[in-house]
Amino acid sequence: MSLVIGRRELMAAGIGLLVPGTAFAAPARLAFQVFRNGTRVGEHQMSFAGDEDNRTVTTNVDMVVKIGPVPVYKYKHDAIERWAGGKWVSIDATTNGNGKIQKTSARAMPGYVQITGPKGAVRGPADAVPLSHWNQASFGKPLFNQQEAKMLKVTCAKVKSGHWQVRGEAEIDDFYDASGNWLALQGKLEDGSKMEYRRV
Repeated sequence: MSLVIGRRELMAAGIGLLVPGTAFAAPARLAFQVFRNGTRVGEHQMSFAGDEDNRTVTTNVDMVVKIGPVPVYKYKHDAIERWAGGKWVSIDATTNGNGKIQKTSARAMPGYVQITGPKGAVRGPADAVPLSHWNQASFGKPLFNQQEAKMLKVTCAKVKSGHWQVRGEAEIDDFYDASGNWLALQGKLEDGSKMEYRRV
């Protein structure tokens, strides 16, 4: 999340960012198994089409949290990010959290980013980008939540090569391999449980 899923519902699901001058050759696909307190609850997949300058990133997240055999929370998130000339230009997302459907969109406009969701529209800074985790260069920009269509109050710090911490409205650690590709995510949910992404 990617996805941030909204901490009151589930967590920051790593739901990419490409910043001019820092582009890299992303793989055609990234796939993760998602775990909550060590129990697998779903999967997160991203596919990449186009080249480094003109790219479409498709995200699909599907999770089910159970108590014993009984499903108590179902979450599905689908998003399409578009890039042109090496710059982020738009995202459209649909999220279904236990039957509550939210549709959001954001567009890069001259001098600002228009972010629209169920509660209306807000303007973000011109360099704002969605928090979607796949490119660590995103952590140097103002970030917005692509599910809730709002700017995020977070700080991002590089702990060491390949390890970033996101703190504030979310508590996330993102990890990247030697090629800069998203490798894993660890996060703490509001109820104290642990969310983990493992790349497959």
